Amino acid sequence: MFILKNAWISIKRNKGRNILIGIIILIIACACTITLAIKNTASDLINSYKSAYEKEVTIGFDRENMMKDFDPSQKEERESAREKFDNIASYTISDVLKFADSDYIESYYYTYGVGLNGNNIEKAEIESNSNMSNGFGHGKENNMSDTDFTLTGYSSEDAMSEFISGAYTMSEIVDNAWDIAFNGNYVFINEELASYNNLKLNDKIKLEDEDGNVYEFEIIGIFKENDEDNQESMSMFSNSVNTIVTNSDAVVNLTNGNENLKASIHPTFIIDSYDNVEKLQDEFYEKGLDENFILQTNEELAESGVSSVKNISSFSTTFLVITLIIGGIVLFVINMINIRERKYEIGVLRTIGISKFKLTMQFVSELVIVSVVALTLGAGIGAVSSKGVSNSLLANEISSSNEKTEEINKNFGGMNHGERGGMHGKGMPVVQAYDSIDAVVDIKVLLELLSIGLSLVLVSSIASMVSIQRFSPLTILKERS
Repeated sequence: MFILKNAWISIKRNKGRNILIGIIILIIACACTITLAIKNTASDLINSYKSAYEKEVTIGFDRENMMKDFDPSQKEERESAREKFDNIASYTISDVLKFADSDYIESYYYTYGVGLNGNNIEKAEIESNSNMSNGFGHGKENNMSDTDFTLTGYSSEDAMSEFISGAYTMSEIVDNAWDIAFNGNYVFINEELASYNNLKLNDKIKLEDEDGNVYEFEIIGIFKENDEDNQESMSMFSNSVNTIVTNSDAVVNLTNGNENLKASIHPTFIIDSYDNVEKLQDEFYEKGLDENFILQTNEELAESGVSSVKNISSFSTTFLVITLIIGGIVLFVINMINIRERKYEIGVLRTIGISKFKLTMQFVSELVIVSVVALTLGAGIGAVSSKGVSNSLLANEISSSNEKTEEINKNFGGMNHGERGGMHGKGMPVVQAYDSIDAVVDIKVLLELLSIGLSLVLVSSIASMVSIQRFSPLTILKERS
């Protein structure tokens, strides 16, 4: 009680000096509160982005393994490599279902495609050297370019990567398209193909395989391709002009019982952790996957999506460290000056029997009292300011994410897919702006601020602790006299 009483009397007696110390701590507290709030907000946003990026694994062709020790100048090796390539065991939809039955896999979707000819529609002719890639498969295509059309079946909206990326955009669509798109023989066709054959929504098209089997589909949507590279080519039509989009079940029904109708599948698996990719790959090999295939992830894509937010987080951390270093030095210097100015007071108190420990505690208590008041005011001011500052710094990331989500909905015809639970994957997070102080300045920030304040008090108090231990009361009084 004696220590606190003397500390309070000393604070009132030296108002100017303690106000100066309080202002410095107040500025440090404001800066630290805002910086910690931004840092934590950025961390929350990073976690939001990463959680929105589903951990995807796809099966890719291991060209590096195929080309290992290969000398293209040797004819024998070229023939051996060609034979090795032809003998690679491709995987089927049954293999995919078997692969998906794993403890490491949470869900999966796939693209399933087959080549068919037109029955009541004509192929839109394009140059023979045009790129007819359908965007799926695993390196062993089934000569789909020999047929008129590529029927591409998606297992879900999440698998429709061309629409998600904006490569394809719906230009016309029936009202209930997304309620029926994945059940039955319904298709989306390129607007150029629709114009070429004078087709419109709800029209029926017929496709046939090489055995003459005819399959009928109803048009429920018309899309256009937004490939900028295609604009620079000499092709009259876009690369996807003869691509017809449907659901995977429709393709499965076509291929069941028809051994001559070969299909190509491209699966995507959602895993629980990137750390389990190697284990999952070994499991796939055990289940029959050819070792010339390798598992690939979207981890780099997920990391690149949060790079700008990480920069903000790194900046806030750097600013916090610089603030603490400068603030600590300033407080230490002020406290050193304070001790020198109060040498006579220290000498008198030591002469009347006040122990070094009690005297040290009094000086520390003075700084703690001033610091607590300044930290409280600084935390309040920082809390009010942090909301606007953090949202201002993160506005671009929040706006970019929301715009991307809206853009994807437009690609699918302007439908609100979020309510149907379809568009939650493919790394398209929905980030909400922080609209309350609690969102950025919470108990965690206050605890961190308190620990920082106490650390500064400790650093600043070192000057008084050391000086009081060194000062001799008699020497101080002699110098005074």
